Amino acid sequence: MRQSQLFIPTLREAPAEAEARSHQILLRSGMIRQTASGIYSLLPLGRRVLHKIEQIVREEMDAIMAQETLLPSLQPIELWEESGRNRDYGPELMRLSDRHDRSFALGPTHEEVITALIRDEVHSYRQLPLTLYQISTKYRDERRPRFGLLRGREFLMKDAYSFSANWEELDRVYEDMVQAYTRIFTRVGLHFTKVEADAGTIGGSGETHEFMALADIGEDTIVTCTACDYAANLEKAIYKTGTDAEVTKPFTQGTESQKVKVHTPDTKTIQQVASYLNLEPQNVIKTLLYEADGVPIAVLIRGDHEVNEIKLQHALKVEQLEMLDQEKYKDDLQLPVGYLGPYDLSMKIIADYAVISMDRAVTGANEVDHHYIQVQPGQDFTWDAAADIRNAVEGDLCSSCGSALTFDRGIEVGHVFKLGTKYSDAMGATFLNQTGTPQKPIMGCYGIGISRLLGTIAEQYAADLKMSWPVAVAPYHVHLIPISVKDEVQMELVHELESSLTALGVEVLVDDRNERPGVKFKDADLIGLPMRVIVGKNAADRQVECSWPANSQDTENTEPSSSERMSVEEVLEIAKMHIFPKVD
Repeated sequence: MRQSQLFIPTLREAPAEAEARSHQILLRSGMIRQTASGIYSLLPLGRRVLHKIEQIVREEMDAIMAQETLLPSLQPIELWEESGRNRDYGPELMRLSDRHDRSFALGPTHEEVITALIRDEVHSYRQLPLTLYQISTKYRDERRPRFGLLRGREFLMKDAYSFSANWEELDRVYEDMVQAYTRIFTRVGLHFTKVEADAGTIGGSGETHEFMALADIGEDTIVTCTACDYAANLEKAIYKTGTDAEVTKPFTQGTESQKVKVHTPDTKTIQQVASYLNLEPQNVIKTLLYEADGVPIAVLIRGDHEVNEIKLQHALKVEQLEMLDQEKYKDDLQLPVGYLGPYDLSMKIIADYAVISMDRAVTGANEVDHHYIQVQPGQDFTWDAAADIRNAVEGDLCSSCGSALTFDRGIEVGHVFKLGTKYSDAMGATFLNQTGTPQKPIMGCYGIGISRLLGTIAEQYAADLKMSWPVAVAPYHVHLIPISVKDEVQMELVHELESSLTALGVEVLVDDRNERPGVKFKDADLIGLPMRVIVGKNAADRQVECSWPANSQDTENTEPSSSERMSVEEVLEIAKMHIFPKVD
């Protein structure tokens, strides 16, 4: 391909709103352009990378007998009402009406559509197991689109759905899918890990795992054990909660209280209270108010901990959970913002296990500018339920082996679920088993963010505003750069190299622009092809400058080697060694 004919609108500077390095490099290298917040156009170079990712995904899906389909993005809202997710999905579900006032949704996912299809078309156990997948555009009205392709409102996704006659069959399909995902993310060059996860709005009754690409910009926290193979998303992470005696500490209310009310002016935050009383945040109990399925509840958690709303929602067994608006409990409940305590509240109280084991704690006094000190949980206040409802923190102990847990940041690039009969129950999908008895198919679903994967690879492989694409997904393999396109000797050698490399199956981009070398090199740094060949003043001697990945088998090393002078024949050998085997 001739660079003079290729649409690559590179930028010298990234827009100010581009915070993530992946966002910056994709914009500057002319791979994407923003159309609206969270909505991007993929330009030719970016589309080539995306196509290669898609091809790897298709190869691995086909290898486990998954069959490709294409399902409609425009989905009748009645399907979402059947599943019960029309309300649960909330404002992220993009809803619209046609000219006949019939309601539709722009699909963020396709559980409802695929279940309706199978309900109508699959009637016998002989048709199972069945796994269908697609690569299509999805829509989610994200509250805060950010980081370019990493969190958008329109994006490309691979979603697969399996239907099995029993749980054992689903287990086999699930494991096949996990192995396929492992191969996909390895082939595209990601540094990733598999972690336990929460099912979220997708739901389901079985296990679920996320595949996390390690990245500082990641919005997810990955919790791993320093000794064993335990790994989980922060929202799912479990840890040793203490001794049984601490967890089941009995109420002792009725004995004489030792708590003392103290004046704490202008101390609404935990840090302010701790500083004013000259103690640590872990000695303070936070009282937070939530609304669970429309009913106010109080949540007690240690001052240095954060509520894990996923755990809290599961502990309460509710569908909807959100923090109660401060103005609402200030005006409607007549409670003081910043000075709440677990006393005389006309609502259910749930306490985290760590609160139960506290001694001589500090709480709000339900009075402006006042707190209680020397508070004894179980003596000075009680609770209706206790549970593990906090996020893990570094230093917590692994529930499996007792070693310390450690934290990393990650980007979710894949998610696999065992759905069970959540959707087949709700939507009345059945098949006849071997005895002729109607039975609900056991479902699984499996997603990969294809366009997010492009952004994630860029996040891991960009450094100092230079890119170095892994060979498997690079838009082209070799960047041929003549110093002067007006030099006939240089151009003859360029054409010879291009022809020989192309004959090997290597994809070549020739920078045939009449530009200064510095301009060409800067653009080459942004485009980031795996191998760069510079044809200059030594062309008459059939000598060129060549650089390539320092170790193409080591995905942790993304830096190219220093440029070396070599012959045309040596360049072809290097291409065979570092590129051609990966193109096969």
